[in-house]
Amino acid sequence: GCPIPIVNCPSCGSVAVPEAELPIKLPEDVKFDDAGGSPIKKMPEFYETSCPSCGGKAERETDTFDTFFESSWYFARYASKDNETAMLDDRADYWLANGGVDQYIGGIEHAILHLLYARFFNKLLRDEGLIKYSEPFKNLLTQGMVLKDGAKMSKSKGNTVDPQEMIAKYGADTVRLFILFAAPPTQDLEWSDSGLEGSYRFVNKIYRLVSNFISDSQSHAIASLNIDTLNKAQKDIRQKTHQTLSKITDDMSRRHSFNTAIAALMELSNALAKFTATDEQSMAVRRESINIILKSLSPITPHICHYLWHALDNETAIINETWPSIDKAALVQDEVQIIVQVNGKLRAKLMLSIDMDKAQVESQALADENVIKFTEGKAVVKVIVVPNKLVNIVIK
Repeated sequence: GCPIPIVNCPSCGSVAVPEAELPIKLPEDVKFDDAGGSPIKKMPEFYETSCPSCGGKAERETDTFDTFFESSWYFARYASKDNETAMLDDRADYWLANGGVDQYIGGIEHAILHLLYARFFNKLLRDEGLIKYSEPFKNLLTQGMVLKDGAKMSKSKGNTVDPQEMIAKYGADTVRLFILFAAPPTQDLEWSDSGLEGSYRFVNKIYRLVSNFISDSQSHAIASLNIDTLNKAQKDIRQKTHQTLSKITDDMSRRHSFNTAIAALMELSNALAKFTATDEQSMAVRRESINIILKSLSPITPHICHYLWHALDNETAIINETWPSIDKAALVQDEVQIIVQVNGKLRAKLMLSIDMDKAQVESQALADENVIKFTEGKAVVKVIVVPNKLVNIVIK
């Protein structure tokens, strides 16, 4: 911690160091020994001084402030790091405008420690005219803890996991993926070796998905994507791809829900793995989807995505790529799933045009082969149609 600018005098007591002598700088040529304790307490060349008040022999305070004293305002100093004549300047106001730092992330203990101290310091700096704004942080995310066998990981309990061993066995990407997928960031994470295995399988699945596409591209041409000529299967993959992109963009940027973003990418990769057509437009659709998967996944598993991005003959590093854009036209549904019930019990699921009116939907539902099994010979009392969602056939 930084020095406390106080001199302890036998006659005058605790005397503040004059402003002209500030800042007090700690010595850098310190020596640590087996006895422990603060080394500056054993350095008379540092603590022996004279009293600013009476001029008599005195000792400089050898205790130091807690490190919170520095970390409680470092976010403002970052903006003024090259100012050697003042703590802060107008750049701090620029960056702290509109509510302060955009996102504060910390464990629950921060709410009663660093967060509290930082808010106190911020208000002090405001009152002293060093900054204009009252609050240092706009949003707070309180992260959970990592548990092992239901208990918080602790060296004293001997239940810690060495990340280096897991990285050596599975790779850093797998460990990163598991940590983000196992739980939302605000909840506790239960460490699971089997969960690591699952994440490892997914990383390998992405590798195979891209490798298979590269293999197909060596013997099949890839056209420029022409959305006007796509068939239903191709449109379905594009729709799934951009629905996924829309979801994970919101999950990662606004909700900080990385686990649900990863789950969505897993669903998309499963759908894309089943789409193996190799005509020119299908290859174009597959390329677009793979590019979106790699760009979206790269913040989570950067190493495999970097490697596969170059394997696809891209010259720039994926880390320098922009976030993919959502094609809103691809999100428009031509068909919708309609649930058909008979007396409240599920009897069919129909994919029907979203443009069908109620009469057409009712006709399709009554004509379904499985529905007929339950309505044949019975009187249809009423047919309730909830547009684009449900048909309930009441019989007696």
